Amino acid sequence: MTYEGVLTKMQTEFSNPIQYYLVFESSFLSLNQLLGKSVEIIFLGYQCLNCGKKKKIFRQGFCYDCFMSSASAGDWIMRPELSTAHLDIEDRDLVYEKKVQLQPHIVYLALSSEVKVGVTRGTQVPTRWIDQGAIEAIPIIEVPNRYLAGITEVALKNHYADKTNWQKMLKNDVPTVDLLKEKASLQHLIPKEAQDYFYAEKEDLWKIQYPVLNYPTKVSSLNLDKSPNFSGKLMGIKGQYLLFEDGTVFNVRTYEGYVVKIEV
Repeated sequence: MTYEGVLTKMQTEFSNPIQYYLVFESSFLSLNQLLGKSVEIIFLGYQCLNCGKKKKIFRQGFCYDCFMSSASAGDWIMRPELSTAHLDIEDRDLVYEKKVQLQPHIVYLALSSEVKVGVTRGTQVPTRWIDQGAIEAIPIIEVPNRYLAGITEVALKNHYADKTNWQKMLKNDVPTVDLLKEKASLQHLIPKEAQDYFYAEKEDLWKIQYPVLNYPTKVSSLNLDKSPNFSGKLMGIKGQYLLFEDGTVFNVRTYEGYVVKIEV
């Protein structure tokens, strides 16, 4: 079977294990069904997810011009503490920024490679944790805007990692940590403006299992620009990565906006 289209991040369905799908314009591919089978990925070109032009992708699926101008690529995306919509201050497009920033956001602890702190919109639970390959996650606070979540994350980054070690995550090299205990010990670290939102009684611990037949001991990233034709046996899916038998791993999200053909 041949599938062709523009890569976007894998869609997920929370179950045991997580179900993964690649969705193209006129078809979709259920990736869990391909475990143990040979998959070929062929790079055909680029298509910006914002303007649709066949321009080289710069970052986050956008060409350079769109990345520098689109409201959905502002600095506050990666650094929530820079959000200003709650002050009626525009970064690139205040209407868009109000829509995204002025909604419930959750600050959480997740266990992906070590304990990390992060921010996500309430509507992105548990998708955000799945995308980063967390095996467990727990919400700490739910606040009404992105700014409050951002300053809380900044305060907690002094005590917890804020990025996943992707190699450890893919090798399943993850320590045993009691996230309920971690959460119970950190309330005093939360900024005063967000203290009232702490989940004192709620113990909503999520456990996530991934469709992996065999975890690699060494990993090497597939670079579609340098290796436009790759073939390998799919052994697992975790986070936004495809894991192949020879230790090659493919980060689908990194290659959003790339046009590919997939042979299975």
